[in-house]
Amino acid sequence: MKLILASASPRRRELLAQAGLEFEVCPSTIEEKMIGKTPGEIVVSLARQKAQDVFSRRCADGPDGGMAKERFAVLGADTIVVCDGIRLGKPADADDAFCMLKLLQNRAHEVYTGVCIITGSGSEAVEKSFFECTRVNMYPVSDALARWYISTGEPMDKAGAYGIQGRGAVLIRGIEGDYNNVVGLPLARVWNYLNGQDI
Repeated sequence: MKLILASASPRRRELLAQAGLEFEVCPSTIEEKMIGKTPGEIVVSLARQKAQDVFSRRCADGPDGGMAKERFAVLGADTIVVCDGIRLGKPADADDAFCMLKLLQNRAHEVYTGVCIITGSGSEAVEKSFFECTRVNMYPVSDALARWYISTGEPMDKAGAYGIQGRGAVLIRGIEGDYNNVVGLPLARVWNYLNGQDI
């Protein structure tokens, strides 16, 4: 069964490849809406919007101009960082990244990744949605360290303005939960579902 990743995230591509999964990348093109009251509800909704957009487009691109007939799975995902109830997405600019890093430094925060997997064909679809939460504890970050890190460019396309798998690793004191969830996808949980395990 063909797997389609409804995301342009290079981190998610790397994680799926790490697990040996073959997949196609087809990013969602819709304007996402923040729906939900809790962080978990919000990331699941965002992931679902991406997956539904790509699933419906792929169904409409069937060989006869109608519904696709072969079964396939679309994987949508979205990640946000939450600290003291404040939701942090990708920074708008360097100043925004600096503020995020100073908010997160020397304390714990949560990283939520929502996942939606839609499996089926044009005539049927089964949807599975969930979220994973990982608690991350960050070392103190001086103004100089924050500015150096921002100058590398790494924080600018990452929720919370840091990448745990890159230079941002030097900022992290420890985590509770799934490391890959912080990178951008709870890989083991996704892999188990795609391979028929109940998650």
